[in-house]
Amino acid sequence: MWNTDDYMVTADFVDYFDTQRQLDALWHRKDAWAKACIMNIAGMGWFSSDRAIRGYAEAIWRAPL
Repeated sequence: MWNTDDYMVTADFVDYFDTQRQLDALWHRKDAWAKACIMNIAGMGWFSSDRAIRGYAEAIWRAPL
């Protein structure tokens, strides 16, 4: 039981930990952190929870709007 990871919970932990360390270092460079945040927001495209819920209501639940 203790030597298995049936659900692959820890399979990529090393990569996760390395990435977290990179993020921690970036956080301390405030200008670089701000730029990364702005670029992330600018690159995420159009999203709205209202639009997503409406899409599910129409396409999946076929609920009247």
